[in-house]
Amino acid sequence: MQAKHAPGGRVDLAAVDAQWRAANYLAAGQLYLDGDPLLRQPLRPDDLKPRVVGHWGTVPGLTLVYSHFNRIICERDLDVVFVAGPGHGGPALLAHTFLEGSLGERDPSMPRDEAGMQRLFQAFSTPGGIPSHAAPNVPGSINEGGELGYSLAHACGAVFDAPDALAVCVVGDGEAETGPLAASWHSTSFLDPVVDGAVLPVLHLNGYKIAGPTVLARMDPADLRALLRGYGYEPVEVAGAAPEMVHADLAAALDGCVDRIDAIQSSARAGETPDGRLRWPMIVLRTPKGWTGPSLVDGTPIEGTFRAHQVPLAVSREATGHLTELEDWLRSYRPQELFDADGRPTKSVLRYMPDGDRRMGANPRANAGGVRRDLDLPDPQEAAVPESEIQEARQGSSGRLCECSPTAALGRYLRTVIERNPDTFRLFSPDEADSNKLSAVFETTDRVWRSGSTDPLGHGVHDENLGPHGRVMEVLSEHLCEGWLEGYLLTGRHGMLATYEAFAHVVDSMVGQYAKWLEGARAIDWRQPPASLNLLLTSHAWRQDHNGFSHQDPGFIDLVMNKKNDLVRVLFPPDANALLAVADEALSSVGRMNVIVAGKHPSPVYRTLGEAREHCARGMSIWPEEGTEDGAQQPDVVLACAGEVPTAETVAAARLLSQHVPHLQVRVVNVVDLLRMQTPEQEPRGLSDDEFDALFARDSPVIFAYHGYPSAVHRLTYRRACHANLHVHGYLEEGTTTTPFDMLMLNGMDRYSLALDALARARHAAGDAGPDAAGEFARARAAAKEYTRSHGADAPDLTRMPPRR
Repeated sequence: MQAKHAPGGRVDLAAVDAQWRAANYLAAGQLYLDGDPLLRQPLRPDDLKPRVVGHWGTVPGLTLVYSHFNRIICERDLDVVFVAGPGHGGPALLAHTFLEGSLGERDPSMPRDEAGMQRLFQAFSTPGGIPSHAAPNVPGSINEGGELGYSLAHACGAVFDAPDALAVCVVGDGEAETGPLAASWHSTSFLDPVVDGAVLPVLHLNGYKIAGPTVLARMDPADLRALLRGYGYEPVEVAGAAPEMVHADLAAALDGCVDRIDAIQSSARAGETPDGRLRWPMIVLRTPKGWTGPSLVDGTPIEGTFRAHQVPLAVSREATGHLTELEDWLRSYRPQELFDADGRPTKSVLRYMPDGDRRMGANPRANAGGVRRDLDLPDPQEAAVPESEIQEARQGSSGRLCECSPTAALGRYLRTVIERNPDTFRLFSPDEADSNKLSAVFETTDRVWRSGSTDPLGHGVHDENLGPHGRVMEVLSEHLCEGWLEGYLLTGRHGMLATYEAFAHVVDSMVGQYAKWLEGARAIDWRQPPASLNLLLTSHAWRQDHNGFSHQDPGFIDLVMNKKNDLVRVLFPPDANALLAVADEALSSVGRMNVIVAGKHPSPVYRTLGEAREHCARGMSIWPEEGTEDGAQQPDVVLACAGEVPTAETVAAARLLSQHVPHLQVRVVNVVDLLRMQTPEQEPRGLSDDEFDALFARDSPVIFAYHGYPSAVHRLTYRRACHANLHVHGYLEEGTTTTPFDMLMLNGMDRYSLALDALARARHAAGDAGPDAAGEFARARAAAKEYTRSHGADAPDLTRMPPRR
């Protein structure tokens, strides 16, 4: 078995085949074997695992590609990250990392010998052992493959700003039917051959999902080629069921693809512009599902059918009917040729085994913290609302506060972050950086674009801020933006994704899967934490009056709150300076998820940057300048708030109460770090009962204006003494295309509703002034609603903050 190697050498395909057979044997052993891992004796029922579980169908394709790329790494000294997209591909990667020794280095109980092999078999899919996916405890993995569709986006994210890296991404044909993967083919329009590495997709068509055929495998090959060429690829096809033929064809195809990648990058880095659209190579690999496994079982075809998806032989300690077939299958790999008397891989298996960091299981890029460099962050003061403006507004008699768009201030800050970190930070956004007022970043960078500039209609091209080497990644797929960002973070860099709040739901599951990855990685001592995943939710529900009901949904927050609390921050900066304080801390953090909710429209600025930092560090605090307490131990009512718009309405309500019921003792509390409202038993950073009561008071009614669904606040505070007195206003799923203040009134979040509720809960303290004030607030609310109906806009006085008493 010999094939000519493109640079002029000869490929020892027998050695590649030996490594492939060894990996397949180890993978099958993980499914079935508990004892006698080298089959020194005839297979006995006691040698089987107590529970035979796992998946076989995708394994032979993954081990095939891994084995062949080990040969290429050895011959070319390449820096390769292996991304396994098919679900339940864990046995394949575990087998190869065992063979290369990276698994034993990370887990000393699994050295490359018979004892380590037995431990690997026993640990797989066993309580307290190793999961069935390429989970964080698999060395070299950055893509678990549980929920499908993220592999190609992760692979592309892994090579952004990594010009020497190559990501080999095996895409399963079942996975290829998902929306995220379908969008990921567009990544060719964003990969820059000058500053980025390359991705070599291997579309593995084994024909079947769990119980039925796959779309791309049944597509006419010519149509499939046309589809992939349209995405910007030059597909090279390898197909067969005879190992010798597939080995020879795949070796030649992979060498040709790597040569083509090198030519593309060399030309681009020499300043040469390609004629026409740049096309990257890829492999379309067709092999049988469950290849090399049992062909027929009880007369029923297995190999090459959906029946090979999970364990192809139903056999256990109790049901031994297929024990002979299992032994025949395992011995078909000829393990005595692959492992020596001590269970160590033989020279033929190790012929093409990379050394050190060149092993794909030991690649430093796949352990983000090992290569992560901290960002060079600027002083947020450069982007902050100046203290002089804030103080001038405070001293005025009108009670007006100065205003600033929070995200516009953040854009100024991110502009400098990008300037200072030209190859370790990117901003990801689904075509919304301008819409979300982050436009200042385009003063120093462009949107990445490598997909041409022609207009088929002949109207000319009117592009702005486009370029091949930009730092802003915009594509109308939240899936793709999130996947790119995850891959970028997991290989040691930093970033932020900014999106419309309502459409963060598109990546609900992706974020959930990533949280599970982070949680799993935390339990593994050799996994170093990546930079935190930073999600900016803007264009939020309370200011989507022009888009309407479809754009009004704060529910993503509830999803994130379900994750481990020490893993997540849910942050509601009340103004521009607080957003800068929160973002600065978030970009410095590692190993967690920061969900930041902030508006883009001009809104009041309450604090200087220094004051905002102190407030945000506490997570929540009393705002004495907005309350009317005179030092009483218990206020008559607490007005609490979390979120930019709820804060503005709460401050307005407090000021209305100070005007109409001046003797009412009102306390204003602003919450930034939502999850700290929990007890320390629920959240390590949570407030003690004494700390919580000092803010919210044990026996006073609390009117809480919350950005999202009211149930979230009740869920966080149900253990607190004041919970029975807690009354939450929030989003009530009432929305439409209407004015900003009418949107507030629809959901009972407006200042009049908050003030009326406060009076109702503190009616005894309000005394005789309460009914008169309530009547005034009700009339004002009705008038505000009538004004919107007759003028199509909010009354001018509602765009201003009421004066303090």
